[in-house]
Amino acid sequence: MEKCSFCGRTKRETQLLIAGVNAFICDICINQAHEILHKETHKQKSFDPKNLTLLKPQQIKAHLDQYVIGQEMAKRTLSVAVYNHYKRLVQPDSEQEEVEIEKSNIILVGQTGTGKTLLAKTIARVLNVPFTIVDATVLTEAGYVGEDVESLLTRLLQVADYDVPSAERGIVFIDEIDKIARKGDNPSITRDVSGEGVQQGLLKLLEGSIVNVPPQGGRKHPDQATIAINTKNILFICGGAFDGIEKHIGNRMNTKLVGYGASKENQKVDRKNLIRYVAPQDLKSFGLIPEIIGRLPVLSHLMPLDREALRNILTEPKNSIIKQYVKLFAMDGIKLSFDDDTLDYIVDKALEFKLGARGLRSICEEIMIDAMFELPTQKLKTFKVTLDYAMQKLSDTFDPMLKVA
Repeated sequence: MEKCSFCGRTKRETQLLIAGVNAFICDICINQAHEILHKETHKQKSFDPKNLTLLKPQQIKAHLDQYVIGQEMAKRTLSVAVYNHYKRLVQPDSEQEEVEIEKSNIILVGQTGTGKTLLAKTIARVLNVPFTIVDATVLTEAGYVGEDVESLLTRLLQVADYDVPSAERGIVFIDEIDKIARKGDNPSITRDVSGEGVQQGLLKLLEGSIVNVPPQGGRKHPDQATIAINTKNILFICGGAFDGIEKHIGNRMNTKLVGYGASKENQKVDRKNLIRYVAPQDLKSFGLIPEIIGRLPVLSHLMPLDREALRNILTEPKNSIIKQYVKLFAMDGIKLSFDDDTLDYIVDKALEFKLGARGLRSICEEIMIDAMFELPTQKLKTFKVTLDYAMQKLSDTFDPMLKVA
């Protein structure tokens, strides 16, 4: 009777039985052998700092400039942080070293649509270390519906192809960090399981400790296999809109502008862009606990986009919105063009909606949806988006909000 030479299963007990010269092997043994080979291969991997290409801060910023308009302060801060992270990786790991370089985690504060996530995605293209973007809104305390804090490292481990030494030197961008702010100082009968509890869970990750991570994600349970990851050399970059933090900044600055010379100092304050004066105490007032603020020592801000910046975002970056539409129509053999008045009109409406760069995309979609639906089946070779056409399409959708005559 034909049976597997490894486990002894007969042909009826398996889905597939492969015959060799003088032996047989079943599909079950093949899968087990593949898993063993995969584990042993990854165990042999080791991180080699010599394989890293050390990019200077100006080189990193030059790459960001191709895709991100404005936000000079945030780009400089990110470039320096990533460069220092690279230098930490090539530092000899020896007890004889007198000076040990510690990591400086970053927190970016800026309104929605100013480019926080775009900065993270753009910088990931130039990095030679594992990089992942995770969302803080899905995190809850252990034992509640949602994801454990350790799931942040699961994503990094997956990006590193489960190479633990490589993942231990990666970069994690935690988006929407403001959504886990403390809900309030008043005691309540319900626990703040997605706020302060998550912040406390993040402390050990940000500081640097050995964390047991489930390789496939999800909730941990006692019988589940885990992988130990040391977060000492993992750089964490946090970003959040912190909607309403300007009130806390204004309250703090008003308390200082008292006494002689108060009116003179008051004239120097840019009341329209208070976000530029953000300080750690403002994050504490917003709802971040002092312990987590201390583990995010580098604080930078992203300025609200003005009219000129929005106009440049439409056309200048490599993957600008207008260039994307031109390429989409070119794939159908149609040459697309926009009047300058049309672009100015789109920018004006984006400022009116106060959605930042994301508002540009939504407005352009409303204008172009009919053209993208109808033109591929017509024989047109050129199509120009005029001001009248754009105003008509927006008035059909948003009237009476836009009040277009």
